[in-house]
Amino acid sequence: MEKLTLDALIELLNECNDYEDPVEPTPDVLDVAFDALGYDSLTLLNAISQLERRYGIELPASVTSDAKTPRELLALVDALLA
Repeated sequence: MEKLTLDALIELLNECNDYEDPVEPTPDVLDVAFDALGYDSLTLLNAISQLERRYGIELPASVTSDAKTPRELLALVDALLA
């Protein structure tokens, strides 16, 4: 099954944030907290909802507390896609 890439995740987050101060999908953002990257909780919830629809998965309700960085969210999504 398809994996979620860092590029796709950051593009989705930038889209959900209306491209306000867009983040570049470079490896150095993997371990930076979403709020430090400029993504608020509404942006994250919107992105999570879109990920669920696009990939046909259901992320746990605790995803916003379990995944504080792109690396952590990628790991959660990819575990469900495996």
